[in-house]
Formats: sequence, C-alpha cells, structure tokens
Amino acid sequence: MTEPTSGPVPGPVWRVKGDPLAGPTGSGPLDGLRVAVKDLIALAGHPRGAGNPTWLAEAEPSTMDAPVVASLRAAGATVAGLAQTDELAYSLSGDNVHYGTPPNPAAPELVTGGSSSGPASAVALGEVEIGLGTDTGGSIRGPASCCGLYGLRPTHGALSAEGVIPLAPSFDTVGWITRDAATLRAVGQVLLPAGDAALPRHLLVPVGQGTGVGAEVAAALRATAGRVAQACAADLKLVRFPWWTEAGELLEAFRRVQAAQAWRLHGAWIEAHPGALSSDVEGRFRYGATVGEADQRRAEQLLDRWRAQLEQLLGEDGGGWLALPATGGPPHRRGADPEQRNAWRQATLRCTVPASACGLPSVALPSGVTPPVGLALVGPRGADRALLAAVAATVQS
Repeated sequence: MTEPTSGPVPGPVWRVKGDPLAGPTGSGPLDGLRVAVKDLIALAGHPRGAGNPTWLAEAEPSTMDAPVVASLRAAGATVAGLAQTDELAYSLSGDNVHYGTPPNPAAPELVTGGSSSGPASAVALGEVEIGLGTDTGGSIRGPASCCGLYGLRPTHGALSAEGVIPLAPSFDTVGWITRDAATLRAVGQVLLPAGDAALPRHLLVPVGQGTGVGAEVAAALRATAGRVAQACAADLKLVRFPWWTEAGELLEAFRRVQAAQAWRLHGAWIEAHPGALSSDVEGRFRYGATVGEADQRRAEQLLDRWRAQLEQLLGEDGGGWLALPATGGPPHRRGADPEQRNAWRQATLRCTVPASACGLPSVALPSGVTPPVGLALVGPRGADRALLAAVAATVQS
C-alpha cells in the first residue's frame, strides 16, 4: 500500500475526466454549467471507484445515471468527470493513501476536507461550477468550509440516494458545492422538492465552552451570522448549546450507529480484501463489527432524545436556526500525522453531527477568514430552499 501524500505536492482531482465525460440531455437553468461528480455516484457507462483501486477493479460500469445526475443533465448541466473521494466516504480530511490529496487553492499547504474532496477541489480550481457529492457526517460542509466555498447538505431523504454507494443510510445525503450563492440556489431549484422558503425569525449562535474554534475565527463567524440575521430580518441570539458541552455522549451514539450500518453494508467486502483499505478507514469500519444490536438500539434511542432537544431549541414552529462553525477550525496540514488528523476530525464532528444525527438541512458559507473556516446554518426539516434563499440574501445585502 502506498503512503499518504505529504508536503505541498497535490494529488489528482479526477478519477476520470472527459471533454466532457457526459453532455446535457436537455436544456434549462443549468445550461453551460459543468459538474464534478463524486466517484460514489452513478454515471451511465462508468464504474464507481469509491476512492479505492481494489473496489474499482471489481466494479461494473453503471447502467444508468443516478437520479440526481440525470436531473442535473436534464436541466442543461454537463458532467466534466468523476472526481476523487476519500475511501468509501469514511473520512473527513480529503487524504487518500492510494491517490493523494486533491489541491486546495484557498490554502495550498492544507487539505481540502473530505470525503467530497475531489468535487470541492474541482470547484475551487474553477474547473467546474458544481461539485456533486455526499454528506453523512459532514462531507459536503467540511470541504466547503476548508476551501472557502458554499455547500448544502439537504434534509435527509429530500433527494434520492439511488445509484449512490451508501455508507450509513440513516444519515447519508446527496449534496452539492459551488463557488457562489447564486449557483448553489440554482442547483437547489432543480433538485429540491417544493418546500417552505420562510426565513428564520431567530438566528441562534452558541457561545461558551465547546465552540471548537479560536477567538479570532469565532468573532468572524459571529460577524457573518450577524450579516445573515440582518439579511433575513431575524434576531441574533447567543445561546448555550448542550450539544457541545455534552458532545462526547452524542458523538459516541452517532459513531456507533454509523459504524454498525457501514459494517453491515461493507464488512463482507472488507473481510474478503484484507489490506485494501488504509488502516484508519478500515479501523472505523471494523469498530462497527463490535456494535451489537442492543448497543445500536440504545444509541438510536439516545439520538432520538437529542433530536427532540434540538427541535425544542429551534422552536416548535421552526422559527429558529442555528449558526455553527462548519468545521472545528481551519483544515489541517497535508500529510499531518494520524493524531492531528483525528483531533481535527473530532472537533469538526462536534460541529457537523447535530444536523447529521437529526436529518436536518445545513448550508455552509464562507466567513472570509484565512485559512478558511465557514459558517454553517442549520434549519428545521424541509427548510432547504429557505436556507438557500437566506444565503443568497446575505450575499446580495
């Protein structure tokens, strides 16, 4: 097995690229826009590599586009290629021991974030306008934050996951990354179901222990949240956030359910291909083999209680939104040691898991700090279009 890429030399953005790889099948609001498709999502005529050469060697070409890809092409978009991903989407860094780390032009010495690393890099480099990826524990919001981009994790179940290699179906979503708010919203108008576009009345900014970022970044994120609140004519409220002060219990419950589902899906393949995965990714999968049914049920019950608490915080009428750091600080350095990568991963999961565990929509937008750390807005279920409208209004104000 090859060693992780270190230093400033970037790995490839693409697993396969065409000129284009697949053209539009119709005309519409996405005419002329190019898409990088994460190499987990089906594109007719091409196998899905899932960030692993052993998986790719056994994969058959997809017989049809995933519904999300078909919708984009029908609206006029062109597929430029299949972009790299972290192995089986079970990482947040963007490192891949087989293919390297795609470049992050916003911070060349730092990672792109993962697991939608290739699509994010392609967008950041200007090679495409849309990066189509997935988000289970933060894999849209993380790369968007690390690269100074916009990204939406939709409400769980809002978009079809057909044709997408799953990781943990209770949390998996398809999402997208763009350089600007207008394109982010245009994609949403094509992919999202009709929904309420009501803007929030209250923007809730957690304060105190557990914010996960330094004082300078926290101030920039609060200023960005203030601009969102002003654009939405919403009150900005500072709140204590139990999800951070008691994050250990939440993250462990999420980890158990995610890993148990991931092992159930892919454990047989992992057992049949010893050494095919990097040690850290394989370790996450193998933890799932130790989670018994009773442990998983207890973890699911705990997540249900956390979900009820978050819904209460947002308000029964959905009038409150959360404003959180999109990641637990700036991205770590390329080639960082496992301890540094894991520390950043855990800090980031504290920020991303609340939306993931509860199936809520969340949009990441740049805050302007360097190195990049984005702001993530978390709304109630079905508020996807409203989140996109809020971001567009903020940029225009």
